[in-house]
Amino acid sequence: MPVRSANPIRAKSLIRDNLEKQASTLNSLHSRMPNIKVFSGTSHPDLAQRIVDRLGIDLGKVVTKKFSNLETCVEIGESVRGEDVYIVQSGSGEINDNLMELLIMINACKIASASRVTAVIPCFPYARQDKKDKVSKLAGSDDGDVKLRSKNYDWKFRSRAPISAKLVANMLSVAGADHIITMDLHASQIQGFFDIPVDNLYAEPAVLKWIKENITEWKNSIIVSPDAGGAKRVTSIADRLNVEFALIHKERKKANEVASMVLVGDVKDKIAILVDDMADTCGTIVHAADRLVEAGATKVYAILTHGIFSGPAISRINNACFEAVVVTNTIPQDGHMRDCPKIQCIDVSMMFAEAVRRTHNGESVSYLFSNVPY
Repeated sequence: MPVRSANPIRAKSLIRDNLEKQASTLNSLHSRMPNIKVFSGTSHPDLAQRIVDRLGIDLGKVVTKKFSNLETCVEIGESVRGEDVYIVQSGSGEINDNLMELLIMINACKIASASRVTAVIPCFPYARQDKKDKVSKLAGSDDGDVKLRSKNYDWKFRSRAPISAKLVANMLSVAGADHIITMDLHASQIQGFFDIPVDNLYAEPAVLKWIKENITEWKNSIIVSPDAGGAKRVTSIADRLNVEFALIHKERKKANEVASMVLVGDVKDKIAILVDDMADTCGTIVHAADRLVEAGATKVYAILTHGIFSGPAISRINNACFEAVVVTNTIPQDGHMRDCPKIQCIDVSMMFAEAVRRTHNGESVSYLFSNVPY
């Protein structure tokens, strides 16, 4: 309402005080909710573009280059002073270079007076190195370690294995990250490696949506975990679909090589849906698919959050008995889909965009744990 007063000087004073209060309120809001800037690293520019398209903003300007000695150089091309900055960089491709690029981008924004820097890491690098295994099977070692011999394998205690996921967490924090947004960590406990907030999103809602829309006889399906560690993941999906679940116990000779598999559960005359958080060389899921077919499964699908597909993975999938191998786009999949027609992709950019929007506005992101935003 306009300020009315018989005294013109008093009226001007009231108007000035009112304007100052409004300016103070706006400044307070601005300090709590600064403008948003989203930057992309070189690992997955397509996902970053999809996120900003969903948010209705432009991607921030950033120039990344390498010197002749392969040092990474990053130049932020616009002001980030007092801004809420989000940097999208996935742990894929040349992982070490991309990780270093992310750290430099975080630090560049932080020392340029960004209000808050959030690292959006769809696929967290080094997530599989999250603990010291008690023992591992290693052949022919004579370095004096304590060993147990069983089933023709050498069992060696791993007292010197690194916990690299913790190291990456420390590096991100020291670089200046204030918040982490990621998806389907290999182990949820990795969140505890950080002293800053970590939002671990789940691909489960998007997976459920894909199953109901693309598998016509999904009510006659069974959800299968290719290892015991994924039991919690498959039971959650099976409960929401109201179907049964099974799991496969695998025994490894060494990394990326499976010795034997034992199926726990009945898959006869059912559609088997293998669910896992990631697939690298795909030896495990291909062996699991063969085991399920031997046990009487009519069709086999594989649904994976992170499709790394390194080494012989693509040729193994092409020669396997899968109806489809479904992955999300936390890692670029265009090249993999060209080389393998069985690979299909679920777009999860809307989940990251909604997480960014809710974080920026100070809203809860727990809605995304069980729902796909439209």
